Amino acid sequence: MQAFFISGLGADKTVFQFLDLSYCKPVFIDWIPPQKKETLQHYAIRLKETLIPDNATIVGLSFGGMLATEIAKEYPSTNAIIISSAKTKYEIPSFYKAGKYLAVHDIFPGAAHKWLMLKMKNLFSITDETVLKVYQELIKNSDPFFNRWAVTALLNWNNQEVPENILHLHGTHDKVLPYKYVKSDYTIKRGGHFMVMEQAAEISKILKGVLTGSNINPSILASSTNRFEDCFQE
Repeated sequence: MQAFFISGLGADKTVFQFLDLSYCKPVFIDWIPPQKKETLQHYAIRLKETLIPDNATIVGLSFGGMLATEIAKEYPSTNAIIISSAKTKYEIPSFYKAGKYLAVHDIFPGAAHKWLMLKMKNLFSITDETVLKVYQELIKNSDPFFNRWAVTALLNWNNQEVPENILHLHGTHDKVLPYKYVKSDYTIKRGGHFMVMEQAAEISKILKGVLTGSNINPSILASSTNRFEDCFQE
């Protein structure tokens, strides 16, 4: 069984390194260069058509989850699992909209972007020192040009549709995309925005249960289990 993983803004496949994916064949999607003024929706479809086959299972983290949502909308034969992400513009805090009009992220040079992200570690609720080191390396190695485009695309994302072929995992202590704004299928208690690393064991168990159709809590995932029980198995 293959599963295609899309990382978050400024991140790469190393963000998934703490997950137990021994039960599947993970394929980690690399970023393709964005086109000038390209929308999040258009980029998502290009990414899918370039690197992801039809009928695929896609796991998207944060910004990658928004891309996975757009792919799931356009390709009903795919199945998407999003982690620490948003399905529509309504699940993104309204105060982010100020960035859409101020465009501060376009003013600062790449080095300043990275410095700011490193200083914002508390926003990501990172408490584990090993995870903190991974986060710092991700920021240092990130592409400022891609980050600027991605922030602009995110702030202008206008999706209002929740596709049926999607499952949402979210943490109660997520400060980047606060839990009170989202409607998740599975709640991770005390999970922050980087729970994919800090609570990797719990996330791994959920992913394995959904992808293999086993060990799913019916009281929490009843509708999602029914929706995915056939198409998530080989």
